[in-house]
Amino acid sequence: MTDLRSLSLEDLTAQLSSRGYPAFRAKQIRQWLDRGVTEFDQMTNLPKDLRVTLAELFTVPGVKILRKLTSTIDGTVKYLFQLDDGETVESVLMQYKHGWSQCLSTQVGCKMGCTFCATGMGGFVRNLSAAEIYAQIEAAQQDTGVRVSSVVLMGMGEPLDNYEQVVRFLRMLGEEGGVHIGMRHISLSTCGVVPGIYRLMEEQIPLTLSISLHAPNDAIRSLSMPVNKRWPMEELLKACRDYIEATGRRISFEYAMIDGLNDSDACAEELAERLRGMLCHVNLIPVNTVEGKKQQRSSKERIRSFVAVLERKGINVTVRRTLGSDINASCGQLRRQQDSH
Repeated sequence: MTDLRSLSLEDLTAQLSSRGYPAFRAKQIRQWLDRGVTEFDQMTNLPKDLRVTLAELFTVPGVKILRKLTSTIDGTVKYLFQLDDGETVESVLMQYKHGWSQCLSTQVGCKMGCTFCATGMGGFVRNLSAAEIYAQIEAAQQDTGVRVSSVVLMGMGEPLDNYEQVVRFLRMLGEEGGVHIGMRHISLSTCGVVPGIYRLMEEQIPLTLSISLHAPNDAIRSLSMPVNKRWPMEELLKACRDYIEATGRRISFEYAMIDGLNDSDACAEELAERLRGMLCHVNLIPVNTVEGKKQQRSSKERIRSFVAVLERKGINVTVRRTLGSDINASCGQLRRQQDSH
């Protein structure tokens, strides 16, 4: 059966027209979906024969809340969503000065195997459809009553490993009705899938591209990120420079601060040299402690020293504020707990 939610309005209109239904019916169906109605019988302004046809041809993937944790420190909400086939993914809703931001998952599990991440510990199961990514926003908004105004594709999975569905999701966000979030309020994070960066460059979507870099050189990066053996840093950073030149948009480099691995002043010096002259920003992330993983976060003193080196070298740098620390808000941990029960 066809995933109705992932169809564009034009595609849905064409499918209905081929069966003799007028174009305005597609708009009516889309309006119902945008209001959160996914049962065709409840679409009361549609003729009964059309509702029967829709039920025969289409499915509307959704998510339901399996578990929900709310931080007593800062109000961050972490969801474990169950998909229609019983698989689970995580999503985190965070409040900032500019409004509510949601971190979304794009895959069930992950193939990339980064050693500091909980998501990949369970292996890869499958890609999410555009509709399943989109449904995470709808479910959070319906549950909390807040409006999500920005989105981060930085949850479970590698977005550029699910390229077609992620780009379809981005197109859905720009459509009238529904959640309607502008591309300048979207951040997509990749661990460095170079062909995907070039494909995204051609799309000319004005989102913020974030690169999970986490090291100043290949030797350190390959220890924690197997993807680096496929696309080493020189190749990755060339793709980043090409992306910046083609789009005119600044890239954000994510850098997890891991005690004793990548947090020395020498690492900061080397990182600054690598990024010299690039339109970029470095976002330092005190790494989360994950059960079953050895990595520990760098001390506050070490992070301050690392920042000082980068600033002295003219690199724009910030330290990410830790949200939801009392509910393990980084993705992958809640799903692992659920699977172990």
